[in-house]
Amino acid sequence: MKQYFETQRLIFRSWQEEDISYLARLNSDDKVMEYFLKKLSYQETIALYNQIQEEFTIYGFGAYSVEEKETGVFIGFVGLHNVTFEVDFAPAVEILWRLLPEFWGKGYATEAAIACLNYAKEELKLKEIVSFTSLLYKRSEHVMQKIGMTRIKEFNHPLVEPEHPLYRHILYKIVSVSYTHLRAHETRSNL
Repeated sequence: MKQYFETQRLIFRSWQEEDISYLARLNSDDKVMEYFLKKLSYQETIALYNQIQEEFTIYGFGAYSVEEKETGVFIGFVGLHNVTFEVDFAPAVEILWRLLPEFWGKGYATEAAIACLNYAKEELKLKEIVSFTSLLYKRSEHVMQKIGMTRIKEFNHPLVEPEHPLYRHILYKIVSVSYTHLRAHETRSNL
């Protein structure tokens, strides 16, 4: 297991096969998946797990498995993903997060996202990061605002049917010079 970086409360590490059951729980949770097109089956979760592993192999980064430092418990994933669908702001790297509901309301999403942005700048030398979500998903948009991202525009997600309530999305962006001040409880890289 490789540990990439950490904060005072969280560890960002490589994925292990035993994480798949936690990932499946995450992807099938009604609250977690409320603003996604659908919950994922176990087989779809395996495909996502393999896709995450492949991104690490190809790009050297991806969605990191995140565990609570104090308990060693898997809380979800936070990380970076290459935008692969056709949209006018691609190519781009997005920051994303998905946490189990019992870890909501503790500041973990914000803490983890800030740590990930700092790692992206300092270690990966990425100059610009985007994030997007459905207009309906206010909690996720609030995290984008808390980590210093700027609202750019609204757009229609090309992978969502026009009549679907999740069709309209909002795009945020941050450039490396604007997140030099962000700190996530003493983030440390462990390369």
